[in-house]
Amino acid sequence: MKIIFQYIIVLAGALAFMSCEKDNYEPPKSQLTGKLMYQGTPLNFQYNRVSYELYQDGFGKTGALNSTFTPEGEFSQLLFNGTYKMVVPRGQGPFLWGSAADSQDTVVINVNGNTNMDFEVLPFWMIRNPQLSAGSGNVTGTCSLEQIVTDANAKTIESVTLYLSKTVFASSDNNIAINTIEGNAITDVNNISLNAAIPTLVPAQNYVFARIGVKLAGVDDMLFAPVQKLNL
Repeated sequence: MKIIFQYIIVLAGALAFMSCEKDNYEPPKSQLTGKLMYQGTPLNFQYNRVSYELYQDGFGKTGALNSTFTPEGEFSQLLFNGTYKMVVPRGQGPFLWGSAADSQDTVVINVNGNTNMDFEVLPFWMIRNPQLSAGSGNVTGTCSLEQIVTDANAKTIESVTLYLSKTVFASSDNNIAINTIEGNAITDVNNISLNAAIPTLVPAQNYVFARIGVKLAGVDDMLFAPVQKLNL
C-alpha cells in the first residue's frame, strides 16, 4: 500500500508539473490587421456576413480559424508568429478573390510581430459618389454604379436599397425604413436616386444612420457604401 501511495503522489506531481508547463505557454501577441481594397478604396459589407479562414500548418492544428470582415472590410486577429494561409471561401463576398469566380486562391501571410496587409480584390460593381442628406422628414440617397467585372463572371444588378437605422449597422437585418429600386427599373446606372421617410423614433433621437446597398443576382452578400450619420 505504501508503494501504491507513493506512486500516486509521484503521478499527481507529474500531472501538476505538466499542467503548469501548459499554463505557462506564451499567449499570442502579434496583431494581424488589414482590409479588402479595390484600387485603394475599401469595400463595405453587411455586419458579420462575409467570412474568411486562416490556417497555420503544424502545432497539431489542421482546422481553420474562422472569422468575418467588418462592415468596413477590415479584419483583425491576435496570432502567434508564423506562416498563415488566408482563404475566402467560395461564394463569399460581392467580389472575386483570385482569378476566377469559383477560385479559392490562398494568400500566404508571414506574421512576425504586428503585421498589416491589405488585399486587392475585384468587386463585381462599385458604388460611386454616394450622397446622403436628411430634410423634411426624409432621407435622400444618390449614387452611380460602375461595373468592374465585365467578362463571363459578370453579375447583373438585382436591386439597390437605401437603409435607415438607429445604429451604425444599417442593413437588411437592422433598419427602421428602407426604399428599394429593382434592377430592371434602373434606366441609368450613373444617376440613381432613392428616398425614404423617417419614421417616429422611439426612444427619440435627433439623428439616424443611412447607407446604400447593392444586391447582385446570384450573389448572397451585398456591397455597401460607407454608412453616414445624418443629423435631423
